[in-house]
Amino acid sequence: MGFQKRPGSLLTGLSTGLLLLFSWTTLAQPTSLSALVHYPHLCQTSWDADGRRYSGFFCPRLTDTPEEAYCCHLLAAGGSCCTRAEFEALYQVNLSALEPPPILRGPGPLLALGLYSLLLLALMTADFVHFCRGRGRDPGRGSQERPSVSSAARPLQANSVEQLRKDGNELFKCGDYEGALTAYTQALDLGATPQDQAVLHRNRAACHLKLVRDSCLCSAIDKDGGDVKALYRRSQALEKLGRLDQAVLDLQRCVSLEPKNKVFQEALRNIAGQIQEKVRYMSSTDAKVEQMFQILLDPQEKGTEKKQKASQNLVVLAREDAGAEKIFRSNGVQLLQRLLDTGEPDLMLAALRTLVGICSEHQSRTVATLSVLGTRRVVSILGVENQAVSLAACHLLQVMFDALKEGVKKGFRGKEGAIIVDPARELKVLISNLLELLTEVGVSGQGRDNALTLLIKVVPRKSPKDPNNSLTLWVIDQGLKKILEVGGSVQDPPGELTVTANSRMSASILLSKLFDDLRCDAERENFHRLCENYIKSWFEGQGLAGKLRAIQTVSCLLQGPCDAGNRALELNGVMESVIALCASEQEEEQLVAVEALIHAAGKAKRASFITANGVSLLKDLYKRSEKDRIRIRALVGLCKLGSAGGTDFSMKQFAEGSTLKLAKQCRKWLCNDQMDAGTRRWAVEGLAYLTFDADVKEEFVEDEAALKALFQLSKSEERSVLFAVASALVNCTNSYDYEEPDPKMVELAKYAKQHVPEQHPKDKPSFVRARVKKLLAAGVVSAMTCMVKTESPVLTSSCRELLSRVFLALVEEVEDRGTVVAQGGGKALIPLALEGTDVGQTKAAQALAKLTITSNPEMTFPGERIYEVVRPLVSLLHLNCSGLQNFEALMALTNLAGISERLRQKILKEKAVPMIEGYMFEEHEMIRRAATECMCNLAMSKEVQDLFEATGNDRLKLLVLYSGEDDELLRRAAAGGLAMLTSMRPSLCSRIPQVTTHWLEILQALLLSPNQELQHRGAVVVLNMVEASREMASTLMESEVLEILSVLAKGKEGPVARAAAASLGKAVEYGLIKPSQDGE
Repeated sequence: MGFQKRPGSLLTGLSTGLLLLFSWTTLAQPTSLSALVHYPHLCQTSWDADGRRYSGFFCPRLTDTPEEAYCCHLLAAGGSCCTRAEFEALYQVNLSALEPPPILRGPGPLLALGLYSLLLLALMTADFVHFCRGRGRDPGRGSQERPSVSSAARPLQANSVEQLRKDGNELFKCGDYEGALTAYTQALDLGATPQDQAVLHRNRAACHLKLVRDSCLCSAIDKDGGDVKALYRRSQALEKLGRLDQAVLDLQRCVSLEPKNKVFQEALRNIAGQIQEKVRYMSSTDAKVEQMFQILLDPQEKGTEKKQKASQNLVVLAREDAGAEKIFRSNGVQLLQRLLDTGEPDLMLAALRTLVGICSEHQSRTVATLSVLGTRRVVSILGVENQAVSLAACHLLQVMFDALKEGVKKGFRGKEGAIIVDPARELKVLISNLLELLTEVGVSGQGRDNALTLLIKVVPRKSPKDPNNSLTLWVIDQGLKKILEVGGSVQDPPGELTVTANSRMSASILLSKLFDDLRCDAERENFHRLCENYIKSWFEGQGLAGKLRAIQTVSCLLQGPCDAGNRALELNGVMESVIALCASEQEEEQLVAVEALIHAAGKAKRASFITANGVSLLKDLYKRSEKDRIRIRALVGLCKLGSAGGTDFSMKQFAEGSTLKLAKQCRKWLCNDQMDAGTRRWAVEGLAYLTFDADVKEEFVEDEAALKALFQLSKSEERSVLFAVASALVNCTNSYDYEEPDPKMVELAKYAKQHVPEQHPKDKPSFVRARVKKLLAAGVVSAMTCMVKTESPVLTSSCRELLSRVFLALVEEVEDRGTVVAQGGGKALIPLALEGTDVGQTKAAQALAKLTITSNPEMTFPGERIYEVVRPLVSLLHLNCSGLQNFEALMALTNLAGISERLRQKILKEKAVPMIEGYMFEEHEMIRRAATECMCNLAMSKEVQDLFEATGNDRLKLLVLYSGEDDELLRRAAAGGLAMLTSMRPSLCSRIPQVTTHWLEILQALLLSPNQELQHRGAVVVLNMVEASREMASTLMESEVLEILSVLAKGKEGPVARAAAASLGKAVEYGLIKPSQDGE
C-alpha cells in the first residue's frame, strides 16, 4: 500500500551517520577495569545473568548529587553513581595518582553532532526534491498504485495517521462501522509505519467482523503473524460465516501463542464441538449423496424399491439447509438436470422436490440453479401432461419467485448474504417465460392453469400501500394479449390452445387482479384500450370464428374486470352478435353466445336490456333445445334475470311460481350424476341466483339429496363452482348485510310514492335459524372446510368473504357451536381471519370470538393454532368495529389470558393493552365490564404489573373506584384485579389510600357485601395491605374494618374466614390488637 520508494541519498546518509555514531560509542565504552579507572565517570553497557541488557550512562545523573560523579558499576546490576571515596574503595585505586581522564562531553562532540545534523537535513531536502520530480515525470503511476478515496469518505480527510485512527475508534464506538472502516482505510493510504499498519488492519478486521465480512483479516496477520487479536477476530468471522475448518486453525494458533488464555481455550472447545457435530452429520451424508445419485441414474435400477427410497431420501435431505448446501456443492444441480432429462415422472418429481429444498429462501442458489438448468427449461416443465410433475414444477417456480422477490426487497441480498447483481431482472425473465408459455402450442391445460396461478400470486402488489406497481404495468404491456388469448379459448372442441374448465376463470381472476392493481385513470384507460383493440382484431375481418373468439373474450372480461367487459359490450355490433348467435343451430356457437348473455346480465342496466330483448329468446332455447348443455345455460340466464330484484319481495321479474319451477329443474340437474361436473356447475350457478327467493331457500334446504350433491361438487376438482356454492349458502343463511329500515323513513317513502323494499315473510329470524340447523345436519361445515383448504386462484378474496359470512351465521346460536367445532370449523376460520377482504376477515374473527367465548379454546384450537387466534381477536378491538364485536373480542381475550403466560405475552405483543384500557372507560356497561375482566387476567403478567406500578397514571385509581360501583359484575372484576395486583406488588398497597379518600368505604362495602365472591376479594385486599406495612395495618385496625374482620373470622369456614383471620393474626403480630381471653 502506498508508493514503492527507491533507496536514495537519504537512506545512504542515514546509514553513514549511524555507522559513525556506532563507531564513536564503541570507542567511548570501556572494556576492562583499567579502562574504567581511566574513565571513572562512564558506566558501560552490561547484561545480567538472565540476559537482560542495561544501557550505559554518565555520572552524575539528574537524580544524583553533584558529588556522586563516579560510576560504581559493581554495586548494582545496571550500574550506579557514587562519590570519589566510594569509587576508590571499591576499585582499590588512587585517582589523584592517575592522569586526568579525557573530557567526552566538551565542545568537540557537540560540534560534531551539529555538523551531522546539518548533513542529515541537507540529505532529506535533496531526497524530497528527487521525490517531487519523480511525481511530475510519472503521474499515471501514482494514480494507478495509490488507491482513491471515496467521495463518502472525504469529510474524514486528515494529515495525521494517528488522528484518523482516533476518528475511526470514535466512529466504531458509536456503531458507525462503515465510517470507521473508511477512516482506517484512509490512514493506511497516508503511508503508516508497519507497526501502525498492523494495528489499522486489525481495526479494519473488527469492522468487517461487525459487518459480517472478513476480507482484510489476512492483511493484518500478514503484517504480524503473531498478532493474536487478529487471529482471534478472524476465527470469529470465519465461524459466523460457517467456515469452521478455517476458524479452528486460527484458534489453535492463538492457543499456541498464549496457552494460558482462557478465552481462547473456551472458544476452541466450543468450535471443536460444532465441528464434531458437523462432521458427524456430514459423514452420514457425504457418501450417501453420491450413492443416491448413482442409484437414481443407474438404468438397471429402473422402477425398483431401492430407487424409490433413494429419491425420498434425497428430498428429505434437501429440506435441511445443510443438506441442501451439500447437494448443491456436490454438483447436485447438474445431476438433478440429468434426472429431469430422463422424462420418467418419478425421477422428475424427485428432482423437482429436491430443487425446491435447494432454492428455498436462498437467492444465490436460486440464480445458480436457473443458470445451470435454464429459465426456459424450468418453465417448460409446467407444460408436461403429467399433473403431479406440473404441480411440482409450479411449486418450484413459486419458491424461486419468493427467493428473488425477497432479494429485491432486501437490497439484492439473499439469506446467505451473497450479492446478486439484479434479482429484478431474473424475476422479469421468469415472468416473461411464463407469459410465453400461455400461448405455446403443445402445453397441457393443467400447465397453462399453473402458469396463470403463478402470475396471480407473483405479479400484483400484496398491499395497496406499496406504491410500486411497475411489475403489473410491465405484464400488461408485454402479456395482456396472451392472457386474453387464453381467456378467449374454448374447451370443446379443442382449439389450438389446450385449456381446462378452470382456465378461463383463472384468466379472468388474473385480469381482475391486474386491473385492481392499477393506480390511476391513465393506467386503466390503457388497459381498456388494449382489451378493445384485441377484441376488435378478432371481431372485424376474421369471419364467424373471429366473432366467436371475440365474444368468448368479452365473457372472460365480464367474469373478471367487469368495467372492461361492459365497455367491450358497447363496441359496435358485439351485443347484437350475441343475441343473433343465441339462435344459431351450431351447439358451440350457442354455448358461447348464451354464456356471454348470462355474464352480461350481471349489472342492473344490462339485466333490464336483456329482460326486454332476450328473455323470450332464452325461454325458447330452454324449451326447444335438445342439448342439456344449452338448456341448462339458458336456464341459468333466466335464473339470473329472475333474481334481478335481489331480496326485495316486492320486485318480481317473473310470474308467481316461475322461480320455484326453475329452482326445481336446477336441483334435478344438480343431482344427476350422469352429467359432467362442468355442466352441473351451471345448475349451482342458477341456484346461487334463485336462492334470493325465500321460497326457493326453504325448498332447497329440505332437499337432502340436492344438499349432498352440492357439497360433493364443492369437494370435486371443479374449482370454478366454489363461488356459486358460497353464494347459495350465503343466501340460505341470510348472512348478507341487511339493515332494518327506519319506520319513519318507510312512511315518508310511501307518502312520496317511492318504492319501499319488502322482506319476504320466510326471511324472518325463526326461519333462518331453522335453515341453519338443517344445513348443519347435512354436513355444511365439513364441505366449507374443504373449500377453505383449496389451493386454487378460484378461492378469491370475495369467495373467502362469503365463506366467512356463512361461518358467522352458523355459530350465531350457542347450541350450534359445538357442531361447528366438531366438524373442523375452528381450524378453517383461522386462515379466513388472516387473509381476504377486510369485511371477510372481520366476520371470520367475530366467529372465532364466539367460539372462544363458549368453548374451551385449548380443545377448539389445539396445539399452536391457539396462538394464531390472538391477532384476529385483537383486530376486533379497533374503533371501526361495532360495539358487539368489541365486546365479544374482549370476552374471548379474557378467556385466552386466563390460560397461560405465553398467551398473555402474545396478547401483549399484539399491542392490545392500550385498546383494552381505552374500553375500560367505555360508557356501555357491558363493554366496560368485559375490558376490566380482561385486564384482571392480564394483570398476572409482569409487564402489566409494571404499568400499574409506574408513577403518574390513574390505572390503580380506576380499579379502586370500580370496586365501589353499583354494577356487581364490574365490582367483581375490578376487585379481583385489585386483589391480584396487591398480592404480586405489595408496593401498590401503600398507594391505595392516596388515589381516593373513599378507599376505606369501598373496602368496607366489599367486606359487607352479601356476595361471597366480593367478600373474598375484599378480604384478600385487606390482608395484602395488612401484610405490606405496619402503618397500613394500624390505619385499618383503627377503623370499622377491625369489627368487620372479627365478625367474618368467626363466620362459616371458608376462604373469607381464613383471609379475615390471617389479617387479624398479622395485626396481633404487629402488637396493634390483642387476642381475646378465649383465644379468638
